[in-house]
Amino acid sequence: MQEPYAIISADGHAGADLLDYKSYLASSWHGDFEAWAKTYVNPFADLLAPIAYRNWDSERRLKEHHQDGIVAEVLYPNTVPPFFAQNNLTALPPSDEEYPRRWAGLQAHNRWVADFCTQAPGQRGGIVQVFVNNLDDALGEIRWAKEHMHVFAGVMLPNISPSSAQKPLWDPYYEPLWNLCEELEVVCNIHGGSGAPDYGEHEAGRAMLLIELPWFAHRGVWHLIFSGILERHPSLKCVLTEQGAAWIPRGLETLDWFYRRMTLPEAAEARFFGAAAKAMTMTPSEYFAHNFYVGASFLRPSEAALRHEIGVGRIMWGDDYPHSEGSYPYSREALRASFSGCTEAETRMMLETTAASVYGFDLSMLKSLAVQIGAPTPEEIRQPLGPDGYPTDSTCNAFDKTAVIRSW
Repeated sequence: MQEPYAIISADGHAGADLLDYKSYLASSWHGDFEAWAKTYVNPFADLLAPIAYRNWDSERRLKEHHQDGIVAEVLYPNTVPPFFAQNNLTALPPSDEEYPRRWAGLQAHNRWVADFCTQAPGQRGGIVQVFVNNLDDALGEIRWAKEHMHVFAGVMLPNISPSSAQKPLWDPYYEPLWNLCEELEVVCNIHGGSGAPDYGEHEAGRAMLLIELPWFAHRGVWHLIFSGILERHPSLKCVLTEQGAAWIPRGLETLDWFYRRMTLPEAAEARFFGAAAKAMTMTPSEYFAHNFYVGASFLRPSEAALRHEIGVGRIMWGDDYPHSEGSYPYSREALRASFSGCTEAETRMMLETTAASVYGFDLSMLKSLAVQIGAPTPEEIRQPLGPDGYPTDSTCNAFDKTAVIRSW
């Protein structure tokens, strides 16, 4: 018998039902929380729909994942923590006045995630969030997570919006953060949806948000490279999740072009903009190959075709559960659509071994579980799905019949 794939989703989302966060707050916040919860109106349809349980019902979530052939997942946030106006993935950073309440709410979410991971030992890797208003608080939270998470999948970087009053990532203010992440081998994650400014509620503004959202998440790549952060901290691992993958080959070519212009003595770019680039010992594409990984959610067939340009060993597939654009309940079909033309060795890297190595999952345990649940085998995945086999009731991008190579 062929050994099935021990599939690790590098992009899952979870969070508590709103009122269930109360027990994770210090008692001094309970009165404020009850008053806030009584007046809060949740604007997110998916968190009010019958499928909202997928965010917090551990047993049903495990059952659905196993049916889909998935044995483990990395958990990003999804629901609304205490004192937040919106979900904590896309929420703008707090003002100094808001900070104490929002920080208490964020810590409540992080502790809920830790408990949620213990309900499926070895099958969930928790990602914590921090604010950077008070860097000592952020560093303490990372140390706490390192000690209390069974599988600690890292920290979500504070991808700073250009409209934010907070310091940009290249500022020396963050050096203690990079020091700690390197010392503790903490993975730094940048998820799509972060770093965007407030577009307001105008119809055109909302369209611009959708179009431009990935680009703001990409900015962390050149910020970390050209700032010298990766030069000073060469062992940092950085993951770019749910922000597409097709943009990477041409994006790296563009960054390498800027680097050459900044380091060409006779070029105007070198005279006026090149001081930072002159301190770099590698090209941007070389830093990317050394420090970055891609959480390639519901990898499109057109993106899989670029795997060698991106780096097969850099790609980690994700199902984006429980989002409507995710691959559930058709993950097996999505895998066939994207990976049927890949070798077994390539597919194992993108589905299991790279994510296990980056995030610290016990792959031998997960391989045993994959056999138990009847996870997809190489023979199953190498069977081409074909456009006619695409599920008609799925909005997952893996089933998009238009083979677009998105530029960002």
